[in-house]
Amino acid sequence: MNLLQDKVALIVGGTSGIGAEAARLFADEGAKVVVTGRRRAEGEAVVDAITKAGKEALFLEVDVAVASSVNTMMDTVVALYGRVDCAFNNFGISDGHRMLIDQDEDTWNEVIDVNLKGGFNCLKAQLPVMYEQGSGSIVFTSSVLAQVFIPGESLYSASKGGLEALAKAAALESADKGVRVNIVSPGLTRTPMTEGSFKLDDAKGYAVHPLAAAHPIGRTGEAIEIAQAALFLLSDRASFVTGQVLSADGGYTIK
Repeated sequence: MNLLQDKVALIVGGTSGIGAEAARLFADEGAKVVVTGRRRAEGEAVVDAITKAGKEALFLEVDVAVASSVNTMMDTVVALYGRVDCAFNNFGISDGHRMLIDQDEDTWNEVIDVNLKGGFNCLKAQLPVMYEQGSGSIVFTSSVLAQVFIPGESLYSASKGGLEALAKAAALESADKGVRVNIVSPGLTRTPMTEGSFKLDDAKGYAVHPLAAAHPIGRTGEAIEIAQAALFLLSDRASFVTGQVLSADGGYTIK
C-alpha cells in the first residue's frame, strides 16, 4: 500500500525480532530504512536481505544508553537523507526475571539505562530534527507489563511504565509542532528473546507458549503483528493519533 512511500524510517533496535520485521515491512511500504542496534552482524544481515530485494536500507551501530552514540546516529541519518520522517524506537532488555528483593542496584541501573534513559536519549536527538522539518512520527515499543504485573518483572515494568509516561509527555509538547508520539504495547510475542520458551507449532500454525491461555484471543503474538501496529501509528493513516498506547496484546489487558 506504500504507506511510507519515500519516507526516511529509522528503526532503533532493528537487528532481530520485532525490529527486523519492521525493517522489512517498512521497506516494502516504500521507506528508505535505517536499521540500528548493537549487534552489527545481525543488523547487516537484515539490511542485506532488504537491499537484495531491491529496496533501500543501511545499518548503523548504536547504543541507546549512550547519548553521544544516539546523537551520532541522528547526525549521520540527517547528513545522508536530510530528514527523518519516522522513528520506531524498539529496544529493551530484561531484568533477569527475579523477585524484587533479589534484584540489585547494578541490574536496576542497566535496565533503566536502556529501557528508559534510552528513550530519553532518542527523544532528545529525534525531536529537534522533526521540529525543524515541521513533521514527524515517533513510536516506542513498550509492554503490557507497564499496565499489568507479574512476579519477577518489577524492574522491567517500572522501566516500561516510565517510558510510556515520557512518550505521552513528549506527545503533548510536540503536538503543535507537527510531530506525533505514540506507543505500541505488545503482549507476549515470539521473538529471539522469548523463543526458547515456545513450542512450535500448534494446529493453526502459531507458536505455543504456556502463557498463551492468558491472552483471550487464545495465542501469543508474532513479531510481524507488532510491526504492523507500529506501521499504522507511524503512517499518515494515524494522522490524528498522538499520545496513545496501542495494545497489541490479544486482549491480555482487558481481562
